[in-house]
Amino acid sequence: MIPFIDLAAQQKRIKPQIDEAIQRVLQHGSYVLGPEVAEVEQKLASYVGVKHCVTVSSGTDSLLIAMMALGIQPGDEVITVPFTWISTAETIALLGAKPVFVDVDDATFNLDPSKLEAAINSRTKAIMPVGIFGQTANMQAINSIADQYGLPVIEDAAQCFGATHHGVKSCSLSTIGSTSFFPSKPLGCYGDGGALFTSDDELAEKFRYIRVHGQERKHYHPMLGVNGRMDTLQAAILMPKLEIFDDEITLRQQVADTYGQLLSEGDSVRCPQVAEYNTSVWAQYTIRTQDRDGLCMELGENGIPSVSYYAVPLHLQPVFSDLGYSAGDFPVAEAIANDTLSLPMSPYLAKSDIDRIASVIRGVLV
Repeated sequence: MIPFIDLAAQQKRIKPQIDEAIQRVLQHGSYVLGPEVAEVEQKLASYVGVKHCVTVSSGTDSLLIAMMALGIQPGDEVITVPFTWISTAETIALLGAKPVFVDVDDATFNLDPSKLEAAINSRTKAIMPVGIFGQTANMQAINSIADQYGLPVIEDAAQCFGATHHGVKSCSLSTIGSTSFFPSKPLGCYGDGGALFTSDDELAEKFRYIRVHGQERKHYHPMLGVNGRMDTLQAAILMPKLEIFDDEITLRQQVADTYGQLLSEGDSVRCPQVAEYNTSVWAQYTIRTQDRDGLCMELGENGIPSVSYYAVPLHLQPVFSDLGYSAGDFPVAEAIANDTLSLPMSPYLAKSDIDRIASVIRGVLV
């Protein structure tokens, strides 16, 4: 069976470095906020091109901590999108604030800036665009609107860390960049992990306090916080992965190019589109088809996994029913939720496997 995400092939490539990193942590025994945490933060900040990186326990916690540092509170509104993983809106609601959804762009599946301004009002305290499936939202346009209203922008880059927007790295594009190192991400650890990025000294300081229960120094807590620290083992594991990350992005692009070449003929499949001002890290390779369920079944019968991500958009999730949204409110997000299917994607996906996947797809949809 073709793996949906091939972590085993990656581990085989860097196993000696991974083993050495783990052994180093086991030897010094500083399992929480050990020296590897500070080291990987410096490397990640340098990679992104910002002053500060603060690692945290998960991508979800990174969003929560970002909003806590901005002072988001009950009654506030935070604008985001309905086509994403629930963490994006969940963290807003957990703070007692209201998620306000804006529809997405039909080509990139990311927040549509032309629809953003209509959602802003006096209660709006932040904008949280998401970089879905590997490329950023149109951050330049979003930032321009945010600047007009004096609003901070939190980039949810859980799926697009390493991508660029007008030549600038994701997570350095706004007030705060946030990402996840969940194992399936393009840059992932071997458990939960995440990070926050900013060049604002005051925000970075707040991130560090909040991730240790709001503690500024031992036994002194000037603000509320959470238990949001990254384990030292996960930080250690990330470093050898970061060393090969750019090469893996290149390999992912080659896989995406091969998919595009094999699937672009005819009109039964719509291949993913990357905006001309973006590069993608291809967290997923997601096609659109009117026979998604039939294709998913046929792929499965041929030993090929596929996933319908976000098949129920957030505004239609029962947990958000009190927001008052209905089917039809965000037609683009709903259409995408109904016809997208993500195919196996990995830097190590063999050309023969891509050929087989494409053959099955053509056989079903022609």
